[in-house]
Amino acid sequence: MNRYPRDMHGHGPTPANANWPGNARIAIQFVINYEEGGENCVLHGDAASEAFLSEIVGAAAWPGQRHWNMESIYEYGARAGFWRLHRLFTEHQVPVTVYGVATALARSPEQVKAMQAAEWEIASHGLKWIEYKDFTPKEETEHMLEAIRLHTEVTGAPPRGWYTGRCSVNTVELAARFGSFDYIADSYADDLPYWIEVDGHDQLVVPYTLDTNDMRFATAQGFNTGEDFFTYLKDSFDCLYAEGEAGQPKMLSIGLHCRLAGRPGRLAGLKRFLEHASARDGVWFARRIDIAEHWAATHPPQKRLMVRPSEMDREAFIVAFGGIFEHSPWIAERAHALELGPAHDTATGVHSALIRAFRSASEEERLEVLCAHPDLAGKLAKAKRLTNESTAEQASAGLDALTDAERDSFTALNRAYTNRFGFPFIIAVRDHDKAGILATFQRRLKQDREYEFAEACRQVERIAELRLQAMEW
Repeated sequence: MNRYPRDMHGHGPTPANANWPGNARIAIQFVINYEEGGENCVLHGDAASEAFLSEIVGAAAWPGQRHWNMESIYEYGARAGFWRLHRLFTEHQVPVTVYGVATALARSPEQVKAMQAAEWEIASHGLKWIEYKDFTPKEETEHMLEAIRLHTEVTGAPPRGWYTGRCSVNTVELAARFGSFDYIADSYADDLPYWIEVDGHDQLVVPYTLDTNDMRFATAQGFNTGEDFFTYLKDSFDCLYAEGEAGQPKMLSIGLHCRLAGRPGRLAGLKRFLEHASARDGVWFARRIDIAEHWAATHPPQKRLMVRPSEMDREAFIVAFGGIFEHSPWIAERAHALELGPAHDTATGVHSALIRAFRSASEEERLEVLCAHPDLAGKLAKAKRLTNESTAEQASAGLDALTDAERDSFTALNRAYTNRFGFPFIIAVRDHDKAGILATFQRRLKQDREYEFAEACRQVERIAELRLQAMEW
């Protein structure tokens, strides 16, 4: 089957209310990435020095050599930057999640002790702060296992959250297969947590961010001053806070690095943001594990009543949707052959696939679909030979209970319309009442055939949409 694995639908146009504790309008989550001592370095058995996220513009890896300047920049994060951030957050009594690279944690016992004393969550940031895109699944799994082992040894407990960061296309699936993480954070796909299913296991994803992130102090398109950082954080907060006031609370993740935000010229902007956010009511400062626990309790994974359409085989898809277009199962057959994915696992998504198949059909084929529709309140209805869907639709507008005069009027209109255009009058009756249908009938009789053919096709598509919306998903 031609299937697209990425989910472009997510929570959809109207996400469920997060219902943050205390009816908070926004959840703010600070992450301190602790990577110092886990970066690429020949001392760590790596092939070259680190080249990512430092003060050195355009840094390049040095194969087989130590890069003294790069190493000392990372050391600054452990020796000075961490403690500056630690003081800021403990003084403001704001909880933090640490993404801790296991080998970095093992090389920083004093910092780990301080994290735990402050009751910060220490999630796993992998074994080493290196690029995993070229690792095989087996190699990456081995690193994950060793990261969990070392993390447990250093902190006294296994990590409940996972974030690789420089991940591969396999990372999320591999982490989910462990079945031991309360959440995985290797996603930037949403402002709210969401569930995925891997090998029959429901896994919570609490997405992270790269925009409200101090890493942009070390990128070409990024922040230059602490004021830049403050302004961007403030604008992000104000936008999401307003959405929360409107009944759509979200989550604001803020990513920090000891060697970046821990510099004094940048910390001032972070401090101003903390003061700005703390001054507002309805702000929940949370660790990621707190958000994960809340989401799992408040929005547990929902079991679908229907197999996901994108996962149905051809026969099952036709059984489920072959009757959506009146007596035209070939439309469902062609729709199944399209590129379908998670975004098509909804009424709107299946409707999109079906109408694409209908619209791409020849005019003769579409005419056959029009002709497959029954007359309104016609002979088939009287003989009770309509499909169940058509019966219910006509009854919704009272067309199953006409007076003799009304029936005579519909009969005359049906005859005149079919003689004029060569196909029956079609209208999505659930959008109208009986009087509105009669008025539309009389108006459309005056149109030319080209207009009316297009209008009949639009109505067929609308009928299909209403039928799909009525199904249990």
